[in-house]
Amino acid sequence: MTTSNKHPDAPWRNFYGRVKGKTLKASQETYLNEDLAQLSPGPVDWDVNPDRAPLDVAALFEGLPVWLEIGFGGGEHMVHQASVHPEAGIIGCEPYINGVAMLLGKIRRAGVGNVRVHPGDVRNLFDVLPDACLDRAFLLYPDPWPKKRHHRRRFVTPEHLDPLARVLKPGAIFRVATDIPDYVRQALVEVQKAGFEWLAERPGDWRAPWEDWYSTRYEQKALREGRVPHYLTFRRV
Repeated sequence: MTTSNKHPDAPWRNFYGRVKGKTLKASQETYLNEDLAQLSPGPVDWDVNPDRAPLDVAALFEGLPVWLEIGFGGGEHMVHQASVHPEAGIIGCEPYINGVAMLLGKIRRAGVGNVRVHPGDVRNLFDVLPDACLDRAFLLYPDPWPKKRHHRRRFVTPEHLDPLARVLKPGAIFRVATDIPDYVRQALVEVQKAGFEWLAERPGDWRAPWEDWYSTRYEQKALREGRVPHYLTFRRV
């Protein structure tokens, strides 16, 4: 599947993946109609921000450290992080609208206010984020694109990692979780090439989850099917 932004000057980008699945529930439609706009981090996409003005990230959360979750799925990890870390603000990006609707429902139920949501491609958000504005980023169980000819579609490629490195502060933490061994291999090579260092010193550092980890539905399925999660921690240098 290929999509492009509406503005004639927008960069042409392939997008491979679903943007909508099964029919939304009435409650989910309500969340999208009532909550999504007020949780926007600001004008991101070309059709509403053709001048590509940088976002005032510091103002989003009144000076709190800002974190980014890339592809939040159903949003359970993002809401958990917002709940246990009120000292930080979290921006989540997810182009799959069913996942966005699920997240909005969780935000309502949890009552968290330190979140913002971009329902689209994270590359468009990178375009309008200032240099060195983020303190942490999460990439949790990204699409593995298992076929070798599709590996260039993975997030852990220079197209995504270079702008991520630009918007992370020196010393910022980048967490990657995956149950795909070949994805681990590619991440260890490409993330470090993009200006990060891997912080593991012993096997437990990638075998055990982080202390504030929330195991997602995807991870629970992977565990039931016998796949082994890896938890990789990188630091921007």
